[in-house]
Amino acid sequence: MIKLRDSYRYALVTPTSMGVRIAPEHRESVISADRFIMQVTSAESNAASVLSYLGLPVKVLTAFVQGSPISQIIKQNLSSRNISYDGKDFPQGGPWGLRHQFNITDSGYGVRGPRVFNDRAGEVGRMLNVRDFDLDGLFVKDGAGILHISGLIAALSRETGEFCIELAERAKANGTVISFDLNYRASFWEGREKELSDVFNRIASISDILIGNEEDFQLALGAIGPGTDHTDITAKLDSFKDMIDRAAVIYPNASVFATTLRQAISANTHMWGAVVFADGEWLQAVPREISILDRIGGGDGFVGGMLYAILRGWEIEKWIRFGWACGALATTSLTDYIQPLDEEQIWDIWEGNARVKR
Repeated sequence: MIKLRDSYRYALVTPTSMGVRIAPEHRESVISADRFIMQVTSAESNAASVLSYLGLPVKVLTAFVQGSPISQIIKQNLSSRNISYDGKDFPQGGPWGLRHQFNITDSGYGVRGPRVFNDRAGEVGRMLNVRDFDLDGLFVKDGAGILHISGLIAALSRETGEFCIELAERAKANGTVISFDLNYRASFWEGREKELSDVFNRIASISDILIGNEEDFQLALGAIGPGTDHTDITAKLDSFKDMIDRAAVIYPNASVFATTLRQAISANTHMWGAVVFADGEWLQAVPREISILDRIGGGDGFVGGMLYAILRGWEIEKWIRFGWACGALATTSLTDYIQPLDEEQIWDIWEGNARVKR
C-alpha cells in the first residue's frame, strides 16, 4: 500500500543529467537534413513535467557546467516548466573537459523507424554525488512525497549508481515513497553487468513502485517474461502479468508494478497500452491505436501521469488511465515532455474525445 508522508514541500524529487536534443525539422532523416530543432531534455525531467505543469511542486537534482550557454539554456527551460533545480556548477576544464550530454534524434516517418544517436562523452551528470546536496534539508526539513529514480542515472557511472542508492536510502528513512523506472540500456550495461545488477537490485529492494517495459524487467532485474519481440503485444498480456508476478516475489517491498505496452505498426502509428499491479489488484489499459508525431517521451509521460495520480490520492483505477493518457499526449508533441493545459485535456484523451472546444 502506498503511504505518502503527511506533509512535504516537494511532491516529487528526481536526480537527473540534463542535456539537449537536436532533431531535423519536419521529421526528416538526420542524414538528409540541414535544419535542426534543439530542445532541453532528460527522461527524469520529462516525467516531472507532468506534475509541474499541473501545479505540483517538483525539484530535480543535477549538475551544470560553469559558464556554459547550454547550462544557462537548461536552467531557463527548467524554470519555464515550473521545475525547481539544485546542482553544482563544475568548471568545464578546457575544450576537452565537461559538457552537457546531447543526442541527435531521427523521429522516423512511416516505414523509417526512429533512431537516437547518443553523445555523452564528458557528461557532467556523471559527477553527481551526495556531498553536493543538502539531503537533510531536502528529506527531513522540506520533505518529499516521492523520490523518482531512473535506471539511466543509476547506470551513468559508478558514482551515480552510489548516488542513487544513497538518495533512496536517505529518502526511505524519512518516509518518502521510492519510485524506480528501470530504463535498461544495453549500451550502458556492456562490460558492467555485475556492477549494475547489484546497483539496480539494491535500489529495487527498497522501492515502493517499480516501473519498466518487458526489456527492463527481464534484462535489468532478471524477471522472466514475454521476451523482447514487440509484435502482437495483446496476445502476450498473460506473459506480462507472469513477469510482474515473478518480480513481485523477488521484490516484496514494492506494492506497485507497472509496465507499458507498445507495438509499432509504423513510425506514425502505435498500439499503446499498459498493465499495473497494485496492492494485489490487476489493472489494464487495453492497447489501442494512437497517432505518433514523435514517440520519444511517451514512457516518461506514462510514469509522470501515474505518479501524479498517486500523489493526488486517486483510486487505483485512475492511475493507469491517467498515465496512459499522459503517455499518449507526449507522442503528439515534438518536445520529449508534455505541457498539459489541465487535467481535463488528459481525461479527454483517455475518453477518446478529440472534438474541438471553444
